[in-house]
Amino acid sequence: MAKKKVKTVWQMINWKKINYWEIITYIIYAIIILFAITAILSKFSIGGIKLLTVQSGSMEPALKMGSVVFIKSQENYQKGEIITFRTAGNLKDTTTHRIVGIEEKDGTIYFQTQGDANKTPDGQLVPKDWVVGKVKFAIPYIGYPIAFARTLPGLIILIIIPATIIIYDEILKIREELAKRKSASRRRAKKGK
Repeated sequence: MAKKKVKTVWQMINWKKINYWEIITYIIYAIIILFAITAILSKFSIGGIKLLTVQSGSMEPALKMGSVVFIKSQENYQKGEIITFRTAGNLKDTTTHRIVGIEEKDGTIYFQTQGDANKTPDGQLVPKDWVVGKVKFAIPYIGYPIAFARTLPGLIILIIIPATIIIYDEILKIREELAKRKSASRRRAKKGK
């Protein structure tokens, strides 16, 4: 009895029938969706999770510059945890550092923070109500394209141009389908005579 040769998945794919333009289109779809989700998460908190980009090297090696950090607010924070907090001068700006000490003054909890790459703790204590949340996890280097996508040139290059290409491609597909239907209806009309 002869043994059947087992084909791998790669051998079963008919490479001649693959539409590479379609694959590229799906990759562009995925990139647009990824950037849209990250842009939304960086502006709004969804499910208590906020996404921010690390702008400096003060937390290296734990958090590399350009990393994206996922932050979630919680009730209590412990010494050793990495938190993101608003800064005193501008409450829109945030800093992500490690808690190195906890103090209580007049019923308010304050955190002493320090960047892992810094030799000394930060000069100002951080009140608990300035804390945005604890860093749950980080993805290194993904923050660079996300930060670029938030700029006007980034929006144009990473969102508008790919979206325009996709819309143009879909219009061509619709025109092609309409032409097929028109041609089919003409053939049916000729056969009916």
